[in-house]
Amino acid sequence: MKSKGFFIFFLFSALPVFVFGQASENVQSRRAQLESELLQIEKEIEEQRVFLSAKQQERVTLERDVAIFDAKIEKSQLDIRKTDLNIESLSRDIGGKAETIIKLDEKISREKRSLAEIIRRTNEIDNFSLVEVVLNNRNFSDFFEDIDSFDSVKLALRESFVEIEATKNYTTSEKKSLEDKRGEEQELRQIQVLQRRRLEEQKTERKAILDATRGEEGVYQKIIASKEKTAQEIRAELFALRDSAAIPFEKALALAEEAEKRTGVRAAFILGILAEESNLGENVGTGIWRQDMHPDRDRPIFAVIASTLGFNPDDLPVSKKPWYGWGGAMGPAQFIPSTWACFTGYVNTQTNSCRWGTGYSGVWTYLPEKDRIRKLLRENRPANPWEPQDAIMASADLLSDNGASKGGYAAERLAALRYLAGWQNASKSAYAFYGDDVMELAAFYQRQIDILKKS
Repeated sequence: MKSKGFFIFFLFSALPVFVFGQASENVQSRRAQLESELLQIEKEIEEQRVFLSAKQQERVTLERDVAIFDAKIEKSQLDIRKTDLNIESLSRDIGGKAETIIKLDEKISREKRSLAEIIRRTNEIDNFSLVEVVLNNRNFSDFFEDIDSFDSVKLALRESFVEIEATKNYTTSEKKSLEDKRGEEQELRQIQVLQRRRLEEQKTERKAILDATRGEEGVYQKIIASKEKTAQEIRAELFALRDSAAIPFEKALALAEEAEKRTGVRAAFILGILAEESNLGENVGTGIWRQDMHPDRDRPIFAVIASTLGFNPDDLPVSKKPWYGWGGAMGPAQFIPSTWACFTGYVNTQTNSCRWGTGYSGVWTYLPEKDRIRKLLRENRPANPWEPQDAIMASADLLSDNGASKGGYAAERLAALRYLAGWQNASKSAYAFYGDDVMELAAFYQRQIDILKKS
């Protein structure tokens, strides 16, 4: 048996130390620099957005349209630079999280080794009888001093168990944070692909205009006049819908205007949302509900929705998992099943609500009296997310809940961002492209509507 001095030393050396090194001054300096650059870029992006909004109100001229293209190109370049900086910042955070996880894992291993030694020595003293002390000619006072030391060791043992539990919980939290940051970085890289594609399209359009006009205003006005569609052409033009057959613009507008009457959301804005969802669908593609849909939140509800409508779920088109979350969105308005459930009367019989959560049982039923879209449509059937009439009314109803019925650029743009990313993520600058795209499309459709009204 070792002396009391050993036990006192062992006691303090066995206690876990929950300390991690601070980031170096260089890392902190770079972080501050990144934050400063991001703030400046966001300021410049907002300036370009204000400039574009003002220019779009001016009379159409070659100079005005070239200035708009230049501003769009500048804004796209700034968006890409902002995404680059966000990715760099996330990459640094990911590196820091990975290093912390390694240290936490090493700490748990050290604590386990310390615990094993404490347990071994505790068993040793517990099994040492008084007879053995006498037979070994041990000094009684030394023996009882060692007993006191082991009491302290046992206390350290209990504290170490608590510390290991805290370390494990912290490690789990850090790993989850790391996974979230990696997912966010992947989202940003996907967004960057769209931003670069948009930039190239804008450059190509600008070059085509200048090549065709050679900088002459008269030539440009003739080109505009030749391309301006008549009311008849606008009515006949097909309006693309995601995961559904295209319909004539005149019909899409009639459905959007009916939705505007019922919800207060501007028809051109509704069409802008549907058009943007269709554009995203071309980039993302079609998914498989058993693979791309959230397994707990959406798949069980989706199966009940399909059954209620008399469909085979395996035959129904849904969105592929995109860069910003799970897939499985349905029809032209791209509702995920758990959101559609809350608008169209699907209730969890365990909770008597359309919400899902801990303890979810998977038992769902359709209650016609709770189907908001059915009531808005004044139809005697369950709402169908793949039916254009139902999808357009549902998108307007959701946009109204998101604040679009207040009217005005800011309220509509925010409603669009909430439509894409939810209320919690709507303020993330990474998703700004969606709100900007929708508002540009809404302005385009408003011009089309104005032409029809004049005819």
